Amino acid sequence: MSLADCFALFVKFFFLLTPPFVMSAFLSVTKDNSIKERNYLALWITLWILIISGILLFFGGFIFKIFGITLDAFRVGTGALLFLTSVGLVSGNSIRVPQGDSIQSLAVVPMAIPITLGPASIGVLMVYGGEIKTGLGFFLAYLSISAAVICVGLLLFVSNYIQKAIGKNGLVVLSKLTGLILAALSAQMIFMGADGFLQEAIKNALK
Repeated sequence: MSLADCFALFVKFFFLLTPPFVMSAFLSVTKDNSIKERNYLALWITLWILIISGILLFFGGFIFKIFGITLDAFRVGTGALLFLTSVGLVSGNSIRVPQGDSIQSLAVVPMAIPITLGPASIGVLMVYGGEIKTGLGFFLAYLSISAAVICVGLLLFVSNYIQKAIGKNGLVVLSKLTGLILAALSAQMIFMGADGFLQEAIKNALK
């Protein structure tokens, strides 16, 4: 992976994590908690996302082999899920965050999964895992993904100040803009998967 590829992956994954939507959910679940408790939860959410992302990225290729799934088929399926996610963001749909005994109990479920790492972003991680063939490629990809995750984690730390600065309506607008970007990414993934299917079909026909 080149430096440009790493930066492109960082930008794509940052938007896949849907920061405005995650911040809205985070502010909702921590509205009655102190700043110290919020920061503690933000830290644990970030750590869990880093761990889960690494596992999905590394084992993506193995999962494809075990179940006999082609990379192009997964691209199309992931693109479809990503499109549904983008529609939800644009239409303003929200996720109800259940209240646990403590906010720390919500770090993995539902904050890390499925609010931050939803089906679409999980699918994208597995697609990248299936595409990468070298150890250096895995390291650089995980470095780029980790940078995106850490940026989202930092936004959670300052989410209260961001909400005060732009208001709830500002977060809604940012969520809708994120949804539009995700819609474009989903279309690109579906086109890439369909193109791969067509090329494979043409090769088989010419044999």
